[in-house]
Amino acid sequence: MNLFVIRRPSAWASLQELEAAGAKSAKVAKEQMSGTVSWIRSYAVHEPDGRIGTFCIYEAKDGEAIRDHAKRVGMPGEEFYPVADTVILRNDPISTAAA
Repeated sequence: MNLFVIRRPSAWASLQELEAAGAKSAKVAKEQMSGTVSWIRSYAVHEPDGRIGTFCIYEAKDGEAIRDHAKRVGMPGEEFYPVADTVILRNDPISTAAA
């Protein structure tokens, strides 16, 4: 398995829409693609157009697995990059929403 960053720009109208897509994404990965794709985390961002985009961290067999998973979920999945290395200065802070 390889580590990838997936960019999904302006893919959702709201955080609620993103939450529903996230639930479907996790279900598809677990039930249909176990051992091929594994969702690690996502960072949701406010896009300039007012929509929600994400930067997602996934482990995947290859780029085709990323595309296949995105297609099954019904979300963008063409803009992804293999991770060359991970540099951590400190752990992500815990947000109020996650606490």
